[in-house]
Amino acid sequence: MASSEQVSTTDDVVDVDELLDDLSLSEKVGQMVGTFVGAMDYEVSPEDAKEMIREYGVGSVAAFGIGVSWHHDPEAVAELSNELQRVAVEETDHGIPVLLPVDAIHGNAYVNEAAVYPHGLGMAATRNEPLVERSGEITGLEIRASGARINYGPNCDLVRDPRWGRTFETFGESPLLCGDLGAALIRGQTDPPEGEGVAATAKHFPAYGDPEGGEDTGVVDRSPSTVHHTFVPPFEKALDAGARIVMPCYNSIDGLPVHGSERYLTELLRERMGFDGPVLSDWGGVDMLHEKHKTARDQRDSARQAVQAGLDQVSIGGPDYAEHIQSLVEDGELSEERVDEAVRRILELKREVGLFDDPYVDVDRASEVVGREEHREHALEAARQAQTLLQNEGDLLPLDPDVESVLVTGPNADDLKHQMGGWGVDEVEETSGTTVLEGVESVVGDDTEVRYEQGATVRETEDLDAVRAAAEDSDVAVAVLGENWYFHEFGPQDIAGETGTWPTRTDLELSDAQQELLRTVHETGTPTVLVTITGRPLAINWAADNVPAILQSYYPGNEGGRAVAETLFGEHNPAGKLPISVPKSAAHLPTRFNYLRHPTPIGDDEHPDSYDPLFEFGHGLSYTDFEVRDLALSDAEIGPGESVTATVEVENVGERAGAKAIDAFLSDAVSSRVRPVKEHVGYDRVELAPGESATVEIEVPNRALAVTDSEGRKTVEPGRFDLEVEGLEAAFEVTSQY
Repeated sequence: MASSEQVSTTDDVVDVDELLDDLSLSEKVGQMVGTFVGAMDYEVSPEDAKEMIREYGVGSVAAFGIGVSWHHDPEAVAELSNELQRVAVEETDHGIPVLLPVDAIHGNAYVNEAAVYPHGLGMAATRNEPLVERSGEITGLEIRASGARINYGPNCDLVRDPRWGRTFETFGESPLLCGDLGAALIRGQTDPPEGEGVAATAKHFPAYGDPEGGEDTGVVDRSPSTVHHTFVPPFEKALDAGARIVMPCYNSIDGLPVHGSERYLTELLRERMGFDGPVLSDWGGVDMLHEKHKTARDQRDSARQAVQAGLDQVSIGGPDYAEHIQSLVEDGELSEERVDEAVRRILELKREVGLFDDPYVDVDRASEVVGREEHREHALEAARQAQTLLQNEGDLLPLDPDVESVLVTGPNADDLKHQMGGWGVDEVEETSGTTVLEGVESVVGDDTEVRYEQGATVRETEDLDAVRAAAEDSDVAVAVLGENWYFHEFGPQDIAGETGTWPTRTDLELSDAQQELLRTVHETGTPTVLVTITGRPLAINWAADNVPAILQSYYPGNEGGRAVAETLFGEHNPAGKLPISVPKSAAHLPTRFNYLRHPTPIGDDEHPDSYDPLFEFGHGLSYTDFEVRDLALSDAEIGPGESVTATVEVENVGERAGAKAIDAFLSDAVSSRVRPVKEHVGYDRVELAPGESATVEIEVPNRALAVTDSEGRKTVEPGRFDLEVEGLEAAFEVTSQY
């Protein structure tokens, strides 16, 4: 049982410095390591974790809400949370509660029945910051109700190579969207209006999403100015929004593995960006220093390098790392002052999230909060707004709900897990959501016949003769294709597929089996709609040339099937806009819109376009028509520290109510360093009835005008800037004086 030195878990304020002074070295290093419960390369049972708490005082246990966990029921995870906290509070000398982190990347998706949102790409397609913030609030409430206090999210990574398998987790290729929407999630999670929130983690600092060859954890060999100008700004916004934790990326940048880099974890993150919270390792990030990066001799040397660089906790390091850190201090290779600094941050985090006040959770309330009807309704609304109509030749969509017959086919038509995407439970309960097939069956008329033939898995065809016959007998066909819920180089082969098989980073086209299925349906002459449920932008050239209607659905979450069906049959008018460019092939990469200017020495006509996507960033159609006109700027001239505001008039000139998202892009006419041809500097979204108009106002902040040098210094230079909003153009001048 606990000694008389046990920390009070009442409303009394815990004095962290006093507590720190009372801890022995072994107790302090215990706070700097964590463990998990589940099966990875090895198994850790709940009893194992409890013993680590008793013997080593480990500071963190990822016991549920993670991919390796065995526990997914809301009441079960709440009970496990209380069990672990009871051991920490009652069976250790100082009674320090443990952190219980979860991976809630798109809702509390590792807990059954939770509200599971579209992944990042889908949320970014909404261009709706308040909607994203509300999703953060709901996620925070559901995390807290299940017993956790910190979330290993959101993902603030900018993706510049869509071959990367974790593309779906990001908000796309725009630094603006990555920063704004990551910040919105953080604000929501940390301060939901209905109750207490959780501490959010900004990850993976500072640049994860542009690995060479699209290979996960591959080298990010980018210039310092690009790192500072393009990758760091989303993290600056995340910290401003209240992120209390930062997680480094696995990659090396400029030859420095970030988990062991003082340049990135101390000089940049702490000294320049002012972050004062704990830095927690990604799971195997410290081991990678000696195992893969080869910048450390062994595990002990990796511990020294990482902690000295600024890492405060080895998230699953367990007793081994606790012993390493203790011996490093005892041998004079690591100062105890550095250990105290790390432990103080961890204890302060525990105090901030209320663990010293009351570490326990109401088990009965867990099931009541997780997956509330209003939470699931909001996930449905997010899935609706994410739907992005890429093509609609001949106005095939929306379909008539009273159509006589419809064929639904494809590997993702009736697979809830694929629809929800990664970072969620493996075995999805049927009550957790609605598939596209179920959604179609629910929205069509009573007399409509809905036929279903799967036709293919993601890799292999299945009875195409049955598909052909069903298509010939149907008035319209809906082919729901795309990717499985894989992690791509990041998950088990029995789920993601054997390495090298589709989906793979070397091939962005649909698999051969799915293309054969789509061609089979097309050859019947039946009007066909392609729905893509996918984690990356797929190169669907043949479909773009041959299929009249294409709906991009991303990974739309547990309510995505209903959202897709409502969009197909006109109950919802799509308004999503691509947050990432869709390439024509992997060979056409890179296809990002914000590429750097460069010469064309043999003439513009002889150089293929640097930006030549199949569907461009910001593309997205509607069932109604909008007119955007009268672009005006608040000032024709501004000083070097000032911002400018643009306004446009938007009118719904069609016959349906709908929403229109507006994007604004900036170009610097002349600059001291080479800059992108255009940069995404603003956006807004407006909903209009037929015949209704509204004035949309977009501020272009001063920071968007700045040139960034190799040291990360930003300067707004005098000269002309050109602004483009939905095809309209205007210019303003920055003068050298106010």
